[in-house]
Amino acid sequence: DKETRDPVVPYNASGAANAPMAAFGAAAKAHGLWPFINMNRTHVVPPCNITEAEAKEGLAALDEALSVADEHTV
Repeated sequence: DKETRDPVVPYNASGAANAPMAAFGAAAKAHGLWPFINMNRTHVVPPCNITEAEAKEGLAALDEALSVADEHTV
């Protein structure tokens, strides 16, 4: 929530409460991106030898996955 700054999912959420992050993770994996997800955060760590084209491809996949998580916000 942009006004209250509440996270997308509550601390230590599971099941339906974790649906936004589960959907984000599934969408990321569907686009070939395997993020490390911890509660309402995600970590994406590309290799140091990534090309510019690969970086752009990864960012596009991340953007698509984040749009899926956005569907769960007000």
